[in-house]
Amino acid sequence: MAANKKILVLPGDGIGPEVMREAGRVVGWLSRKRGISFDISEDLVGGASLDAHGVPIRDEVIAQAREADAVLFGAVGGPKWADVPFEQRPEVAILRLRQELGLFANLRPAIVLDPLVDASTLKPDVVRGLDIMIVRETVGGIYFGEPRGIETLADGSRRGVNTEVYTTFEIERVARVAFDLARKRGNRVCSVEKSNVMESGLLWRQVVSALQAREFPDVELSHMLADNCAMQLVRNPRQFDVIVTGNLFGDLLSDLASMLTGSLGMLPSATLGTLDEYGRRPALYEPIHGSAPDIAGTGQANPLAQILSLAMLLRYSFALDDEAGLIERACTTVLANGLRTADIMSSGKARVGTSVMGEAVLRELDKVAD
Repeated sequence: MAANKKILVLPGDGIGPEVMREAGRVVGWLSRKRGISFDISEDLVGGASLDAHGVPIRDEVIAQAREADAVLFGAVGGPKWADVPFEQRPEVAILRLRQELGLFANLRPAIVLDPLVDASTLKPDVVRGLDIMIVRETVGGIYFGEPRGIETLADGSRRGVNTEVYTTFEIERVARVAFDLARKRGNRVCSVEKSNVMESGLLWRQVVSALQAREFPDVELSHMLADNCAMQLVRNPRQFDVIVTGNLFGDLLSDLASMLTGSLGMLPSATLGTLDEYGRRPALYEPIHGSAPDIAGTGQANPLAQILSLAMLLRYSFALDDEAGLIERACTTVLANGLRTADIMSSGKARVGTSVMGEAVLRELDKVAD
């Protein structure tokens, strides 16, 4: 692969730089052992950018992200910036990246690896073998709809307004991603909304049904109300293959599904944009665990979600399925060998820190490279 494949690295705040460091070591391994090199650039984002530049993300960083083939993101936020104005919150950085790059489809796998079956709060026979992909629309819905804001009424009281809005185009493009993914997995899509009480949900159901009939008749489609889906994820999660849903419900359901696996520290994600005329798709990859400021700087953070986010980057942005698979298997083997960070620690296992876990992944990768 040519070295002009550009990756923009944005470590962010809290444990972000710590776990990103371990992912960077895997990038170095790819160069040394597989002959795959990248053009890597790095910049500040979130609270780190706010401290240095007065904004959570600079226009220059947005421009770098546009030029990159993929963005590898860490985490942003923390109590240090809890009282800044809303438009300066560190989390605005990720919202701007989604909007400016048109990153409309968030892919969150919820996979229970065999060595971690006992880490879930659900019974092992409920979650063993779990492999769900949640596809969440990320640039529409109630988080971005207009009108929005807080207003003062004539009697002096205040009212907060957010608007749930979806168009046919927005629904179709995220549903296509879900159907395409399903064809490579179990060939089943469950579309989730609240069509019983929301007109936007009714439109969602109608548009997804029409798209399936027109373009994906080979993929099995079912529909489920969001509250029932939440219940079913806890009751019988293995009934699902691919779930596609809007921004708000996707936010809630993907976090719920993530805890079926035992730890937020284990799960990667990808957020994808639209393919351009040259076959290039803007994309951002990040762990879903957040900045975890309570353990930042202590060397306790689990780096596996960040490393697995790199694996997703290799698969979806560069079609390096073999290398992505090697990384995923290395992470699984390390866990099978009994190593655990604090978030997934269980009786009889060896507790290790961030750098030791990263080193263990590299050792397993070396075994397959020799």
